Amino acid sequence: MLHLLLLIGSALAIYLACELFVNAVEHLGRALKIGTLAVGTVLAAIGTALPESVVTGVAVTNGNQHDIGVGAAMGGPLALATIGYGVIGVSLLLRRRRLPRIETARLGRDQGWFLMVFVVKVSLGLVAFAWKPWLGLLFFAVYAAYVVSELRAGGDAGEHELEPLRLSRSLTPSLAPVTVQTLATLVVIFVASQVFVAQLDWAGPQLGLSKAVVALLLAPVATELPEVMNALIWVRQGKTQLALSNVSGSMMVQATVPSGLGLLFTGWNFDGPLLLSGLVTTAAIVFLLLALRQGRLGAPVLAAAGVFYALFAVLLPVV
Repeated sequence: MLHLLLLIGSALAIYLACELFVNAVEHLGRALKIGTLAVGTVLAAIGTALPESVVTGVAVTNGNQHDIGVGAAMGGPLALATIGYGVIGVSLLLRRRRLPRIETARLGRDQGWFLMVFVVKVSLGLVAFAWKPWLGLLFFAVYAAYVVSELRAGGDAGEHELEPLRLSRSLTPSLAPVTVQTLATLVVIFVASQVFVAQLDWAGPQLGLSKAVVALLLAPVATELPEVMNALIWVRQGKTQLALSNVSGSMMVQATVPSGLGLLFTGWNFDGPLLLSGLVTTAAIVFLLLALRQGRLGAPVLAAAGVFYALFAVLLPVV
């Protein structure tokens, strides 16, 4: 009963903290004069992915947890490419809303960046050579280039006006309360996420699931929960472009930073389950890119992305 209460309580804490986080990060973007699209792809993405990247870094630098670190580096992008977009689509369908007019070119470019990096990332897991670890630095450089590109591109999501900052109840707060609310909510998200993951580690054996299945199937859902919660909140507020930008930006963080750490500190060698996660993630992104190019991206297509995660769940026991 305690584990169940902690599971529910931590999920609720993440949701409530994300409510305050998205409120703060929008004000932070305005204070720093960052375009609203970059708020989603850079500020919100880094904020929600940073705690998780720290956990991955700890795992890959611990000789006994290399498998966990590499699994997290692969499971994160899988969850975002499938569940992340799927939740946005399902949320729109349940609210009987169509996908509003968005910057499809910007979203397509983000997914193109991700696919290029991700294919290299998976390919490196299939080969071995002496200087492979040093390529981890290249992944960090790629993410830095992506951030610079996003900040220069700016972009307006064309959504609603900002709500008052919850901490000061002001529409034009100073930087101090914005920073306090942003950092405080990130701490809560980080702690609650770790509690949530710990309860899943307990639930796996209780359900008869192996550690490999928990690491690749359940843990990524937990670690990407903040991004999913952000997406739900922004869709509810009618800010769908920000929701999509947060998912695509978080995918770029997951494709580069954890991968760079994994390459530097592990052998980065893939087995069957890791390769399967890479193939399913790639298939999901190709599916979305084709829909974008054909002008068919809508709520049903986004919802269908979640089917790829179900496909992974079905195939995982086979490999």
